[in-house]
Amino acid sequence: MIPFLDLKNINQQYRVELIEACTRVIDSGWYISGKELENFEQNFANYCGVKFAIGVANGLDALVLTLRAWKELGKLKDGDEVIVPANTYIASILAITANNLTPVLVEPDLATYNIDPLKIEAAITAKTKVILAVHLYGQLAAMPKIMDIANRYNLLVLEDSAQAHSAEIHGKKAGNWGDASGFSFYPGKNLGALGDAGAITTNDAELAQTLRALRNYGSHEKYKNLFAGVNSRLDEIQAAMLDVKLKYLDAEVKHRRTIAKMYLEGIKNPELSLPLTDTDASHYDQHVWHLFVVRSRNREALQQYLAENGVQTLIHYPIPPHKQQAYKEWNNLSYPISEKIHDEVVSLPMGPTLSLEDVEKVIQLCNSFNA
Repeated sequence: MIPFLDLKNINQQYRVELIEACTRVIDSGWYISGKELENFEQNFANYCGVKFAIGVANGLDALVLTLRAWKELGKLKDGDEVIVPANTYIASILAITANNLTPVLVEPDLATYNIDPLKIEAAITAKTKVILAVHLYGQLAAMPKIMDIANRYNLLVLEDSAQAHSAEIHGKKAGNWGDASGFSFYPGKNLGALGDAGAITTNDAELAQTLRALRNYGSHEKYKNLFAGVNSRLDEIQAAMLDVKLKYLDAEVKHRRTIAKMYLEGIKNPELSLPLTDTDASHYDQHVWHLFVVRSRNREALQQYLAENGVQTLIHYPIPPHKQQAYKEWNNLSYPISEKIHDEVVSLPMGPTLSLEDVEKVIQLCNSFNA
């Protein structure tokens, strides 16, 4: 079976260094908010080209705490509107509603799966305060256009960079476009921990200071609490292991791009809609191919055919947020582009240890599929 993603093999490459990192933490006797976290935060900030990175427990907390910090700083209040793509993973929207803010769902561009900047402006009202730009599947949203809109309407921009570590446009990386960005280091991400982990990046010193307090019970100084905060800390062991893996991120992304290029050039079956047709080299810089997603109107048959021939695929994501029971008040709403995407998408095998021979096999099977 060609696995969708082989996490064991990915981490096996760095086994010696990961064990050394864990041993260093164990032997230090310091397990929370120590040198390892400080080092990773600085290195990740440098990598993203920003002034500050604040480690937190997971990617959802990264988004939740950023919006919460803006409320504490007086930039947001209950009921303010946050524009967000309708086809995102539900975590993007959970972060909004967790802060008593109002999500405004906007359809994506079917070609890129990212929020359509042409539709953002039409969704802006007097209550709009934030654009939450999700870099879905590893491709940066149209950030130059989004930032232009935000500047004209005096809106905050929060990047959801959970799937886009290292993606860039014109040399500017994910995490360095908006006012802040939330990252996930869930094990399956392009930069994955060996457990849950996340971070926020920003160039705003006041925001960074507020976030450091919020993640630590609202405390900026031991036993003194500025805010009614939470416990959302990136622990020393995960920070140490992420620091090891950060060194190899560029090489892993390069392999992902090689695989994507093979898929884009090799899959010719008209039954499958490819994520992009532009193979211009400049485009590859903005996409890091966290997922390689095709669409098929015969998704179940395609998945079954590939599985029968030894290829594992996944669906990201089968149900759009507005059709989830968690948001039942939206269940009667219609977002046809998002619904089409969620009904048709299939993610092909993609990862830094996937062999090119296996990629060729996947391509051959995709081309031989006949619904």
